[in-house]
Amino acid sequence: MPEPGNQAQSPDGDPAVGAVSRRSSVPRAPVPPVIETRPAGDRVLVVVRGELDLDAGQELQHALRAALARSVRGVDLDLAGVGFCDCSALNILLALRERALQEGKTVAVREAGPAAERLLELSGTRALFAGGDSDEAEREGEPYASAVQDLVVELVQLRRAMQTRPTIDLARGILMATFGLSADDAWTVLVMTSQNTNTKLHHLARDLVTAVRGTPLDDTVQQQLAAAVARLEPARETVPPAVGRPVVTSDVDA
Repeated sequence: MPEPGNQAQSPDGDPAVGAVSRRSSVPRAPVPPVIETRPAGDRVLVVVRGELDLDAGQELQHALRAALARSVRGVDLDLAGVGFCDCSALNILLALRERALQEGKTVAVREAGPAAERLLELSGTRALFAGGDSDEAEREGEPYASAVQDLVVELVQLRRAMQTRPTIDLARGILMATFGLSADDAWTVLVMTSQNTNTKLHHLARDLVTAVRGTPLDDTVQQQLAAAVARLEPARETVPPAVGRPVVTSDVDA
């Protein structure tokens, strides 16, 4: 046993190495992740810094799902500041990708630090997050993975269009009959209202059709719908008389 006051030594008698070894054995507190999201056109960029382990899983999952819900085409990930990444984080990314494909969206890792890049490479999943316009997609095998992903997204979007188109067309017909709009103007009103109320277009169309059957629209939606119609009126040469207005009112200023 070393005498009191003596330094710990390594097996070859070097006290400095022994001191470093003793310090490195002290457990280090994990670095909690810092997650920032911001819009990037029709996508949402998520920047992650810190350590992604089991403890950080719930926070990461919540942030990524919220970003996907706010996006139109998908989520881009910047993992350059991630110092540690384990399989629990990878499972969250894979689940997010599957959820995105079901919604006709994509998930792309645009930047990755050594820890995240190594995990993606070792697991063979890097190609799944390449993204259609990423330089990473130029590597062998990844153009095919990207093409397959694009086809899956297109298929989902076509399937959704087939399911929602009849309702959207019916909603356009309601607007045309109610406000005397052309087919193009009715489409414009639907799109403007969808954007201004942060409501998916097919959900808005469904609510409009339901309103005709007796369930009133939300006040905010009614106001934005009427405002969208009012914005179109100055550009129209004549405004045909409305065929009743059972769903919304148009007394909102443009």
